[in-house]
Amino acid sequence: MQTLHVELGERRYPIFIGSQLDPKQLLEPYIHGQQVMIVSNETVAPLYLSHYQEALKSLGKTVATCILPDGEKYKDIQHLNLIFDALLEAGFNRDCTVLALGGGVIGDMAGFASACFQRGVYFVQVPTTLLSQVDSSVGGKTGINHPLGKNMLGAFQQPQVVLADMAQLDTLPDRELSAGLSEVIKYALLGDADFLVWLEQNMDGLIGRDAELLAEAVYRSCAHKARIVANDEKEQGERALLNLGHTFGHAIESYLGYGTWLHGEAVATGMVMAADLSQRLGWISSDDVERTKKIIQRANLPISCPKIPLDEFLGYMAHDKKVLNGQLRLVLLKQLGQAVITKDFDVELMKQAILANQHG
Repeated sequence: MQTLHVELGERRYPIFIGSQLDPKQLLEPYIHGQQVMIVSNETVAPLYLSHYQEALKSLGKTVATCILPDGEKYKDIQHLNLIFDALLEAGFNRDCTVLALGGGVIGDMAGFASACFQRGVYFVQVPTTLLSQVDSSVGGKTGINHPLGKNMLGAFQQPQVVLADMAQLDTLPDRELSAGLSEVIKYALLGDADFLVWLEQNMDGLIGRDAELLAEAVYRSCAHKARIVANDEKEQGERALLNLGHTFGHAIESYLGYGTWLHGEAVATGMVMAADLSQRLGWISSDDVERTKKIIQRANLPISCPKIPLDEFLGYMAHDKKVLNGQLRLVLLKQLGQAVITKDFDVELMKQAILANQHG
């Protein structure tokens, strides 16, 4: 087992990464009250719920569950309310813990519920997908989607602890594994050229589910995320770099309908658009763009999206949370392994980069 910490002063918390982790031993110091609400979904619950229920009950905890339908399309205010219903019906109080057992959707919703319920209760993350292990479970961003924009309602809510059990990836569908690798590639492109070389050397093994390689990818990704979050928790500066590919990607997700494309798939094509625009601005070479496309393709991810009317695409981009004072800011590449956030780009070139990476 490897351990990382997100250094946030008094709110410092560990990320445990390993295989067949013991939840009883690892969770005991971090669950403060008697009541635990496990939030999971209909796919994950039959596989892993009982394991955590038994561990918590053996610690003398009162355990209740809230099982949601599976998918991004349920990450909305109606389904968030089901978590509040469950907490209230169970009679839970302010020292309860909400435990997220699932992927990014469950983590985002359970975390947001924990931030709101009685103005804030404890939160624990047990991410069961590669994407949630490398990205969404770390750093405290929680929230839900709105018809007009992705992740538009939410709160910063740091967990007490993150348990990333690699053994739970054994049941993860191939498509979801690839979606997680999209966020892994993101860390390499935005800030670690050596990691990009490592991914190029090891992508076949990662796709082939080599446990040691996956653990290394999770560790390196979480180390990047933990460092950036510690420096800029509320995204006043550097943390925005973690949105590489996300402004374009969120537009793709929103237009196609949440869940039609997985978040990681949309981010993959979004990163291609960002690289393409960076090349049009003269920052990176066309060889760099091809290298970006190649590593994304080797992860079995899309490098172009279906035809989307430009005005609608731009409309969704205008709702992006990085828009400040009416000015869109994008995360672009000065070189592979060095991203910047900038408002200094030619909108016409941006339009070309969007249109050049659509098909059909």
